[in-house]
Amino acid sequence: MGEDAESPKINHTFLRDYVTEADVISTVEFNQTGDLLRETESKGESEEVGDTGDSGEYNVYSTFQSHEPDFDYLKSLEIEEKINKIRWLPQQNAAHFLLSTNDKTIKLWKVSERDKRPEGYNLKDEEGRLKDISTITSLQVPVLKPTDLMVEVRPRRVFANGHTYHVNSISVNSDGETYLSADDLRINMWHLGITDRSFNIVDIKPANMEDLTEVITAAEFHPHHCHLFVYSSSKGTLRLCDMRASALCDKHTKLFEEPEDPGSRSFFSEIISSVSDVKFSHSGRYLLTRDYLTAKVWDLNMDKGPVETYQVHEYLRSKLCSLYENDCIFDKFECVWNSSDSVIMTGAYNSFFRMFDRETGRGVTLEAWRESSKPRAVLRTRRVYTGGKRRRGDVGVDSLDFTKKILHMAWHPSENIIAIAATNNLYIFQDRVNPETQTQ
Repeated sequence: MGEDAESPKINHTFLRDYVTEADVISTVEFNQTGDLLRETESKGESEEVGDTGDSGEYNVYSTFQSHEPDFDYLKSLEIEEKINKIRWLPQQNAAHFLLSTNDKTIKLWKVSERDKRPEGYNLKDEEGRLKDISTITSLQVPVLKPTDLMVEVRPRRVFANGHTYHVNSISVNSDGETYLSADDLRINMWHLGITDRSFNIVDIKPANMEDLTEVITAAEFHPHHCHLFVYSSSKGTLRLCDMRASALCDKHTKLFEEPEDPGSRSFFSEIISSVSDVKFSHSGRYLLTRDYLTAKVWDLNMDKGPVETYQVHEYLRSKLCSLYENDCIFDKFECVWNSSDSVIMTGAYNSFFRMFDRETGRGVTLEAWRESSKPRAVLRTRRVYTGGKRRRGDVGVDSLDFTKKILHMAWHPSENIIAIAATNNLYIFQDRVNPETQTQ
C-alpha cells in the first residue's frame, strides 16, 4: 500500500508558518484540547503557539528557556540543552502543565495566565515595599483591576539523575499521576509529585556490554489502560508489557515482529528496520510504527505481523549506500494518527510529508515549502519520479534535497489541523476551507 492517489481525499490548505531562530525544531506537540501547540528548539528554548479564536489562526503565546547546557563531571560529558521530547498533561484547571526533557533531566512546567492585578494593599506601597506601620491611619479593601494579559511559565518539578543514557521518550500515563521515561537501555516510571526517585520497570542492559544486541528506541503508555505500555527496539520489534504481571517488566506480554525474508537481507537490513517512533491509536486498539522506509499499523490482537504496511519512500532503497555515507539512514522520523485513526501521517525528505488513508490504502505526498505557501492556498500533491511516464512537476530521486527533512509533526486532537516542523520553520495546515470561508 502507499501509491500516490490521483485525486486524494486528503486536502489541506496552508494556514500559517513561523520562523524560529533555532538551528532546528526538535519536537512538536498539541495539547489535549488543541488550543496550544508546543514546539521546541535545539537551543533548549520552548515556544507555545496559541489559537487566537474565531480566525482559526495561531500566534506566538509564550517563549521560555526550558534547559541550559550542563556538564557531567563524573563522565566528562557535555549535556546539550536541546529538548528531545515534550508531553502535555491532561488539563485539570485553568493552568496548563507539560513535561520537557533533554538528554538527562526532565522538568514539569506550569503555564498560567494573569489578566488582573491586586491594588490597594494596606501594608505595601505601590512598588511592593513594606510600609511603616506607624504611618497607617486607615484600612482599605484590596481590589483586583484588569491589566494586560501576562503568561507565566514556572518550573514545578525537576526530575534528575534517573538515566545513565540519553532519554529518548517520555509518556504520561492515563491515570494522570505517573509517567514513564526511556533511554537506550532502561525505562523508568515516575510519580509527578516525587522527584528524588523513580521505579525501574524495564532493564535490557546485559551483564557484559559486548553482548548488547539492541537498544530501546521509543516507549509509550496505553491511552486508556494505565497498566499497559509498549516499547520499540532497534531490531524492529515491539514489546507490549503489563505492569500487573510483574514489577520488573523484562518479560513482555506480547512480542510484535515481522518475519524477515532471508533473500532480501543486506548490510543495511538491521539499520532500516529499526523503529524510530511508536504511537498508540486513540482507540488503543492499534499501534503505528515508523522505520526508515515504511510506516506500519499493528493490531494488538495479532502479533504475527503488521496488518497494514505503507511504503513512505521505497525509491530510496537503491540509495541506501550513499544515505549510509552521509548518515541520513540514521534519521528518526515520527508518525502520527488523525483524531479518528483513519489517516496516518509521517515525514520524508525534500520537505515532503506523506498521508495515508487507511480505508483505501492510498497515499498522498505534500510539500511544506515556505516560498510556495500562501495563506488559504490549497496544497498541491507532489510525486517522486521513479520510472514510466514523467509528469510535469515530478521530482527525480537524484534531485531530492536530503538536508530538508520532515522529522517532527503533530495532528490536532479533534480537528483536521496539522503542524509540520521543517528545519527552523513551523508550518500549520488545516482541512480545505469552503468558498464562503475563503472569501471572508
